[in-house]
Amino acid sequence: MDESQIKERVEELTDRAPRGKLRFFSDTSRYMDIGAGDVIRLADRHYFVYGEETEGRFGIDEQPKFWVKRAWDLEEGERKILKLAFFETFTMDVGDVPVECFRSPRKEARILEKTRGDPSFMQGITREDEVGNVVRILDRIRGTSIYKRIQNVTSDHETFFRETFPPLFDSLLTAFRAIRRLHESGEIHGDIRNDHLWLERETGHWRWIDFDYTYEWTENPFGVDLYGLGNILLFTAGMGFYSLENLAYRLTEEHIERLTLAEDDFSLFFAHRIMNLRRLFPYVPSSLNRVLMRFSRKVEVLYADLAEMMEELDEAAEELGVDGGDA
Repeated sequence: MDESQIKERVEELTDRAPRGKLRFFSDTSRYMDIGAGDVIRLADRHYFVYGEETEGRFGIDEQPKFWVKRAWDLEEGERKILKLAFFETFTMDVGDVPVECFRSPRKEARILEKTRGDPSFMQGITREDEVGNVVRILDRIRGTSIYKRIQNVTSDHETFFRETFPPLFDSLLTAFRAIRRLHESGEIHGDIRNDHLWLERETGHWRWIDFDYTYEWTENPFGVDLYGLGNILLFTAGMGFYSLENLAYRLTEEHIERLTLAEDDFSLFFAHRIMNLRRLFPYVPSSLNRVLMRFSRKVEVLYADLAEMMEELDEAAEELGVDGGDA
């Protein structure tokens, strides 16, 4: 398509014709220079950018992700998300073990190919721009994350745990098994968080998103993923996170007066989070709490892999009266 055809196509899709001369980008290296109204050209496809994706959680305002563009696929006539090549490295501590983490666009592209057609993962294709940058072209997921799903719960914890949590736990088991399949294929997710598991409104599938992080931890190659899953389990079962700082407004004064906590009741990974939910809510089954405590300071032996963790989660499913079967 030439410029005039692109303008006509944009007006057809958006009911608004672009003004002025269009800027075309076949090299996406300088992603900060690419903004709304620009066109990204990848091979024989054209993508009209209309904004950036944002990210906000844990009380932080929505922050733009300048390397992740919202765009129209002008040939298909569909909205897409374009993840441009962005590299960063950082170190995180797992207990007293420093773990080096970094972004790898090619790793995410590889997983997109391996999970094509799997309803438990975001879907998309990969293209290289004219200088070899890996661009991931993703289907939009219309729905909400497990983080927002739990944040919107208005009932008390016991009502939530007895009525709402069991079907949610069943869904988590399906999502966790998807990560196990990923591990069995020799890959890791790398950035398992409560805002990276989304419930797709139209299909009802829980889908994992954003797997461009990877890390180097030779002692336990799947360890960071396992800790991420433990974190999601804690957040979902607890209807949020608990720490000494927020107990005063999360629990009643009477509840707090009865509460006794020890150092071993806290997370090994997030030192301020209370991992021992049975200290807070005695009706949490011991089988489920046992899984949570495998991520506490009390733990002596980490899970060797997700298969081992799933065995204990299946016991918890039985105690909770959840089917726990593969979906």
